[in-house]
Amino acid sequence: MPGLYLLAILISTAGIVALDLRFRLALRSAPWRTAVAVGIGTAFFLAWDAAGIALGVFVKGDSPLLLGVDLAPELPLEEPFFLAFLCYLGLVVWSAAERVLARRTSGARVEQEAAR
Repeated sequence: MPGLYLLAILISTAGIVALDLRFRLALRSAPWRTAVAVGIGTAFFLAWDAAGIALGVFVKGDSPLLLGVDLAPELPLEEPFFLAFLCYLGLVVWSAAERVLARRTSGARVEQEAAR
């Protein structure tokens, strides 16, 4: 079914956005910083893909799940969406990990002070 891969990426992105907004991890707390980080990361990985394509390392392959629209040779339309999703997911996971570690650290301090 053409377009199923893009649909899966968009649904996955919506799920990460929902978690992000619910727990105020990135987008709600710093929308401009989040957008810039995702934009820079996506641009970096698109350049990486372009280099890999030029060197013959990356090839698109054939899949009935792709729409069949290419932005450039060997670069399907779905690729920038996937790369943006990947960057955003990394940012949300990083923010969540920072929050968990901060809570553990502050909890350990409270326990140490209570033991005194």
